[in-house]
Amino acid sequence: MELVINRNLIFAQNQRLETERLILRPVTLDDAIEMYEYASDEETVTYVFPIHQSLKDTKESIANYFVCAPLGKYGIALKETGRFIGTIDLRVEEKHNNGEIGYTLNKKFWGKGYVPEAANELLRLGFEELKLIRICAVHDIDNPKSGRVMEKIGMKIEGTVPNARMWKGKVVTDVLRGITVEEWQQLQEKIKN
Repeated sequence: MELVINRNLIFAQNQRLETERLILRPVTLDDAIEMYEYASDEETVTYVFPIHQSLKDTKESIANYFVCAPLGKYGIALKETGRFIGTIDLRVEEKHNNGEIGYTLNKKFWGKGYVPEAANELLRLGFEELKLIRICAVHDIDNPKSGRVMEKIGMKIEGTVPNARMWKGKVVTDVLRGITVEEWQQLQEKIKN
């Protein structure tokens, strides 16, 4: 008998997650100013989405992506101050019991381990609660910093796709990284011991 999991219910019950330093919570229009701060910065969004030209662009993005379908999508806020510093999401492919993580972080907060911390919490949610068998992430080969985040959470390179897509007028080679539930469980055992 196949295991039936209502993943929407699980996401709905886990719209707010906490880590040691972070709160992962729904993104709202109240986050527009802090999101615009990094969404309007070319260095931050080079590999992620088109630059926002105005606060209106950011509000539309929040409404069209985060508010209209919030499950699995989180704002990253610092626990200590409540400051909104980025977003992370876990997109589930129901048919195949796997998921994909994506993230964006204000460059003022790069290099502090916030994205790996948030991503590890989504791996926990994905494997323990949602019962996924594999979670992956993709990064542009020219964005090794993103690949380093994936490496820190235990994802291994599974393949490189030359000429994978066009992005901002450039031909992009994508690097696919992933982690299976078994690999994740082994990492958890190592951490405990």
